[in-house]
Amino acid sequence: MQVLDLHWNAHQDFWALWCGIKPSVCSLLEPEPAQPMQKTCRVEAQAGLMPARAPVEVLLDLCLKEDTLDETLSYLLKKAKQRRSLLHLCCQKLRIFSIPVQSIRRMLRLVQLDTVQDLEVNCTWKVATLGRFLLHLGRMGNLCQLLLSHVHVLPHTTPDKKEHWVGQLTTQFLNLPHLQELYLDSITFLEGHLHRVLRILKTPMETLSINNCLLLESELTYLSQCLTVSLLKDLDLSRVNLTSLSLEPLQVLIERTSATLQDLELDECGIMDSQFSALLPSLSRCSQLTTFRFSGNPISMSVLESLLHHTEGLSKLSLELYPAPLESYEDVHGTLHLGLLAQLHAQLKQLLCTSGRASMV
Repeated sequence: MQVLDLHWNAHQDFWALWCGIKPSVCSLLEPEPAQPMQKTCRVEAQAGLMPARAPVEVLLDLCLKEDTLDETLSYLLKKAKQRRSLLHLCCQKLRIFSIPVQSIRRMLRLVQLDTVQDLEVNCTWKVATLGRFLLHLGRMGNLCQLLLSHVHVLPHTTPDKKEHWVGQLTTQFLNLPHLQELYLDSITFLEGHLHRVLRILKTPMETLSINNCLLLESELTYLSQCLTVSLLKDLDLSRVNLTSLSLEPLQVLIERTSATLQDLELDECGIMDSQFSALLPSLSRCSQLTTFRFSGNPISMSVLESLLHHTEGLSKLSLELYPAPLESYEDVHGTLHLGLLAQLHAQLKQLLCTSGRASMV
């Protein structure tokens, strides 16, 4: 045996095939023509002449959580430790949640890290803890998708120390030549340094998600000019405060990616009427756009109506997530008047029907 596939959904048709449920593929199970019996001879094993045994590759997806290692996984990790040369754990998808970094490092020493293609690190870590993990990240040379979430710096961290950790991260990014999808959620230590990460990336990005992070206007400008984002399919800047920033760089970025952009998310960015109106001409050129989300922004009814007019020509756009219009609130405390909201919603639906887009959600 060379490969043991333990993915949860590996070869879903396996049992159906053997039970004869799918007759169209039953021919695969027909016995092969009998081969002439070959006379075998017994060869005594001699020292130094035994062929080297090829390792068995065990394919599985790993989810590392506190107290969630089941009996099978514990057994595999134990065997991989005992027989490193004969049992290789290959992991395409790796999820890491709240678990001590020492335990993570101990387990990852048993995994063929160059087989990891999809990594999610969803831990509330101090940046120093992330630093102890980065050497393992740098060994994932075939990584295509990376999510880093909730890495923060202590209030008294000096600029030199922060600079050190940013340098450590960017150094490991140099070892990820295939990275195409990057998700950064609540990564506070990158404030003012995001351009250094983007500068390292060489492969054209398909997905860039920066959530709940502080972006400087200079970083937004750099992002709009970065060569690696010119072919973006998905852009998510949700919960990035853009209220006080010029959105001209974002307008440039949307125009640059208008031929490829499929999913745009700007939820809870504090975008005002005047800012959003400036984005509408660029948005109207996104011919491949299928989903646009911008809930949680203080937008008026007139601007929402203008949005519908500007997106009339986007034939692939099927889902738009709007904020409740400003006119539907009773007071400055954010109390919704449900009757007004229903009335304004009906007006927007009528506009969609009039423009022949009644099926849009």
